[in-house]
Amino acid sequence: MKVLYSTLFYLALPLILMRLIWRGFKAPDYFKRWNERFGHISLRTSKQKLIWVHAVSVGEAEACRPLIKGLQQRYPEHQILITTMTPTGSTRVKSLFADSVLHVYLPYDLPFAIKRFLKAMRPEFGIIMETELWPNLILICAEQSIPVVIANARLSARSARGYQKVSKLTQQMLQSIPLIAAQTQSDRERFIQLGADKAKVHAVGNLKYEISLPASVIERAESIRALWGNRPVFIAASTHEGEEEQIIDAARKIRGQFRDLLLVMVPRHPERFDRVAALCRRAGLNTLRRSEGKPCSSQVQALVVDTMGELSIFYGTADVAFVGGSLIAHGGHNLLEPAALSRPVITGPHYFNFLEVTQRFLEHHAAIEVKNPEQLADTVIELLKAPQRRAEMGDAGKLLIEQSKGASQRLLNLIDIHIRHAKR
Repeated sequence: MKVLYSTLFYLALPLILMRLIWRGFKAPDYFKRWNERFGHISLRTSKQKLIWVHAVSVGEAEACRPLIKGLQQRYPEHQILITTMTPTGSTRVKSLFADSVLHVYLPYDLPFAIKRFLKAMRPEFGIIMETELWPNLILICAEQSIPVVIANARLSARSARGYQKVSKLTQQMLQSIPLIAAQTQSDRERFIQLGADKAKVHAVGNLKYEISLPASVIERAESIRALWGNRPVFIAASTHEGEEEQIIDAARKIRGQFRDLLLVMVPRHPERFDRVAALCRRAGLNTLRRSEGKPCSSQVQALVVDTMGELSIFYGTADVAFVGGSLIAHGGHNLLEPAALSRPVITGPHYFNFLEVTQRFLEHHAAIEVKNPEQLADTVIELLKAPQRRAEMGDAGKLLIEQSKGASQRLLNLIDIHIRHAKR
């Protein structure tokens, strides 16, 4: 199965390169550092021992913050290498960690590229965030006695059915992993059903609950909001294709009740910034882009945040927050960032990628689920009219976060035990 997988990957390589080029026309950073995607690493490392952490993109980079801090405290003699797959992830790593970590792209899952990468970096052990199960990467690490931990692992029922289709390869991968730190008991059970060793799979909680926003975020949000005056602000963040039109329709209905509404739009991917700004303008909205650097006057109806690393600040400016990827069947995004700022949160019906977190928020009345643009508009109108309810939802969300912390320490303790055992 491994040979067949590698053969298919080689055959698909022209399509992968064409996709990389296509994405490069939308986001030019995809044209850069191709050598790293094939394992050619020009990064100079010292003779220090190295711990490697893979965070595929922005969300995983954010989630690994407490883990990186804990690793630096527990292993002060080690260098930390963080790999990503996307330019936005790369930018976020540099923004969060600056020169305190090393960073390169993880190469494609081709045997020669993986071997070249491991030879260049020589990690003592690796930690893969979420569920990036690349067969060659994991199995070659096992062959070279490099223990790999799957951290903050989640596995939906749909994903489990997909892995079941290649059950032999999946089982071979999972049995070579010394530690899988799953988010929930349901995730743990799915990994075990796919063939992971029961003794090596633990439910430790969700690292994303470890969110801790600096005071500067709140200060910047308050200073921006002060410039906008007392107008109502509705943010729609991490939005995707097919979703913005629905949000603009909802905003049109909201504006019938709140004429001075400011809609803040934050598309998930930078290559879509131009399109979303154009959508807003075609809908007749007086639109400002954040990158223009102009004041957001009372005449501006839609603000498109087309800069990186400012999402938390703009969550802090809003009265009500909608978390995107959920009005369409994308699977949703993380509710915890607006909740950490005590904002009432709205989600669409498609949140299967963040099922456990979202369900807990819904059960504790810290979030509201809507099915369509009409319900979204009605819910935002109700919340804008009810400041007490907004405050109660915000307090409930923040309390949930505080009560759910501790996953990073449990994970670090398990790493100490399992990695020490695996290195014997």
